[in-house]
Amino acid sequence: MDLYLLVAGLALVAGFLSGLLGIGGGIVMAPLLLYVPPLFGLPPLSMHVVAGLTIVQGLAACLSGVVVHHRFNCVSRGLTCWMGLTIFVAALFGGAYAGQVANEVLLLLIFGLMAFVAAILVFVPAVADKGNVELEGFSFSRARAVLAAGSVGVLGGMVGQGGSFILIPLMTTFVRVPTRIAIGSNMAIVFLSTLAAFLGKAFTGQIVWPPALVIAVAVVPAVQLGGMLSHRLPVARLRMLLGTCIGLAAVRIGFSVFGY
Repeated sequence: MDLYLLVAGLALVAGFLSGLLGIGGGIVMAPLLLYVPPLFGLPPLSMHVVAGLTIVQGLAACLSGVVVHHRFNCVSRGLTCWMGLTIFVAALFGGAYAGQVANEVLLLLIFGLMAFVAAILVFVPAVADKGNVELEGFSFSRARAVLAAGSVGVLGGMVGQGGSFILIPLMTTFVRVPTRIAIGSNMAIVFLSTLAAFLGKAFTGQIVWPPALVIAVAVVPAVQLGGMLSHRLPVARLRMLLGTCIGLAAVRIGFSVFGY
């Protein structure tokens, strides 16, 4: 199978889940790029190449996702500003520093640990989900928001992830944001961190452009479809789907870290 055709198909899957779950999609796209090509007789992609491709996928997904979730009034400007600016600075550093890390196993380990923590947090009940929450009356702790965003930004930038897969459960548990607002705002927040990591990788030559452009084109319509379906599903179902995706990725990456 042609690499570009396969990459486009994988981008459609990751893009749909991005819109559905409010994530950049790297937690799905990275394992697909790492493990699917060899199944079709294609050479495996290195973690550094995958990190560059997933950051492009995440950038396109976030842009498209913000549009669709904004239509449903689920994007908080205050949360986006405080967490977005923090994560932008942190991810810019992480994305640039990743080029100095020669050990790909270390990058995989960081990615796997982030996914493992996220898979646990996503199943912690969100207190803020009790009752109907209107965006106009929504408030949050700025200190908690900045701490969560800064931590995720550095690590996510290193492994080519906007960090949305761990940011949503951190927002619902640590920052105490209702799930629907967390999903919608997350796309805007992670766009900034993804942009920072993208710039860090682009200016240090870490992106392979031909397949990256194919990914960007395929992701946009898939995100729109997933986003529309997201607002038709109950919050509990969305959290279950998010936890399942993250958990499966964490397990598969864990096997790779130990050579399986």
